[in-house]
Amino acid sequence: MSVLNKILYVEDEPDIQAVACIALADVGGFILEVCSSGQEALAKAADFKPDLLLLDVMMPTMDGPSTLEALRKLPETQTTPAIFMTAKVQTHEVAHFKAIGAIDVVAKPFDPMSLAQTLRDIWQTHHL
Repeated sequence: MSVLNKILYVEDEPDIQAVACIALADVGGFILEVCSSGQEALAKAADFKPDLLLLDVMMPTMDGPSTLEALRKLPETQTTPAIFMTAKVQTHEVAHFKAIGAIDVVAKPFDPMSLAQTLRDIWQTHHL
């Protein structure tokens, strides 16, 4: 089982981005590459080589599912596990996100104090 260390985090809302950065980097101890758009994620992913993709679903221009689809075309992120963060957590919505390649979905609003542990739990559940 590999260790979860580097997370490519894509979120267009500055306030949510700031809270998640504190939760994941300061509290969780992860190395983050923070992107404000899908396009930025595509530009940074290959060099960063993340262990995990953490993607907001609702973003302008290129949403989370489109970003994941594009990241899957890069050799460096073709098989990188992905988790969506979204308020869209009805059963059929979660099933859809998993069907298009996410290993899990984290509901928004999330608890900043437990976000890092939530990601670690998902990681362990999937034996990554």
